[in-house]
Amino acid sequence: MLIPSPQKKVFITLFFTIFITVTGVGIVVPLLPIFAHEMGASGLYIGMVFGSFSLSRTILLPVFGRLSDKKGRKPFILAGLLGYAITSLAFMFTTNVESLIIVRFFQGIASAMIMPVVQAYVGEITDKGSEGYSMGLFNMSMFASLSLGPLIGGVLKDAFSMNFAFGCMGVFSAAGLFLSIIFLPSADKEDISAREQTPVSLLLLIKNLDILALISVRLAYTACIGVIWCFVPLFADKAFSLSSTETGFLLMFGIFISGILNLPMGYIADRVNKNVMVITGGILCTFAMYLLTISVSYYDLVISVAVFGFGGGISNPALMALAVLKGQETSAMASVISLITVGHSLGMFIGSVVAGIIMDLSSLSYVFPCGLILMATGVLAFIMLTKISKNTLA
Repeated sequence: MLIPSPQKKVFITLFFTIFITVTGVGIVVPLLPIFAHEMGASGLYIGMVFGSFSLSRTILLPVFGRLSDKKGRKPFILAGLLGYAITSLAFMFTTNVESLIIVRFFQGIASAMIMPVVQAYVGEITDKGSEGYSMGLFNMSMFASLSLGPLIGGVLKDAFSMNFAFGCMGVFSAAGLFLSIIFLPSADKEDISAREQTPVSLLLLIKNLDILALISVRLAYTACIGVIWCFVPLFADKAFSLSSTETGFLLMFGIFISGILNLPMGYIADRVNKNVMVITGGILCTFAMYLLTISVSYYDLVISVAVFGFGGGISNPALMALAVLKGQETSAMASVISLITVGHSLGMFIGSVVAGIIMDLSSLSYVFPCGLILMATGVLAFIMLTKISKNTLA
């Protein structure tokens, strides 16, 4: 079996916990830009609503990842899920953009305790040779939930209210917390390879060109997600007067495509050159950002996010498989995964904030070329760094 028999319960628990939790978080993704805009937020402040989340994650991801390598995964997972539930309720009491930014900052802290720790947990229980398949299967839970979340959020907002959607996010987070408390083994029973070893220096890991290459392309990819999540809903609302349900579907569609591709592409990643898959997916994402710059209708936007979904679905399983291999090689699984997730969070911060500044200085239509440039730069950096690394080893 791809997942060792004693660990099947753990894998299934993590799979459904993340599915439930991320669905809850995804509920508010299409709502936050419009919510902030209705409060009078400028482009920069809309960017900061998303960027503050990424900023706190970026700062704390290496800390929590490193600590979980030594202290165990479960305590951080539980604390993060509890934090998600609390911040979900806090959204219901925000009355201005500043308080919205603060709540998102604390939600980012909760996220920093969950995502890299859970991914490292999955990496630890994965058999050698099936890294791509296992990470693809697990990532499918995240992308499937992210695709459902925006659609559910749009429907809930149209049918009930914004606060009702926030409340549902809290209920979903609490359900994930309950599952983890009941079914995950205690921290002292976790099989963590790095627990009894001297921690590998984070600086040494960052200097690894292969890890740096993964961080670069991940940063560029999520910078584009930051642009899409922040400004496609706003663009669709202003240009085409879409309902929240239609906007939710727009965001859901690209994520859904990426999600369903994770499993087959993870299987393929275990059998072909993973670097080629990362590059191919990155090129498709770059092309998708170009399509967004020339979109003149709702259907153009649908095609653009679909192409972006195909690109992410091809590249992400291979990228995470490479990260797991590096984690196994260095015996610092959570630290490596955390660094990749730092790139993820930093990309979201850069993409949302820079695009927000560009919107304020010029116009909304110029934010998408910004994403195109960032994605193309990330792909080129990945190609150059992996080539230099290969030549160095040779």
